[in-house]
Amino acid sequence: MEAFTPVHNYAVIRLPGRAFPGVVVQGDSLHVLSESVQEALDEVPSGAFDDAAESLRILLAHLHDLQRSYEVALHEHGVELPYRRA
Repeated sequence: MEAFTPVHNYAVIRLPGRAFPGVVVQGDSLHVLSESVQEALDEVPSGAFDDAAESLRILLAHLHDLQRSYEVALHEHGVELPYRRA
């Protein structure tokens, strides 16, 4: 295994035999992400669309932070992204 970032909640690593690194998500962080999605889903049937939208914005911000960390780590190690950025 090759570590691209220090150990923290979202570590970027490359497993043997894989072309591109992946992201290891700690269990508690995964739980927070899952709970955020569940919260948004729970708000939709009750008609709390503004609350659902806010929950989704918060989740998206977390995912964007994770993606930025991934992209920085790959750039620092001279590895091209496995996708095109918009």
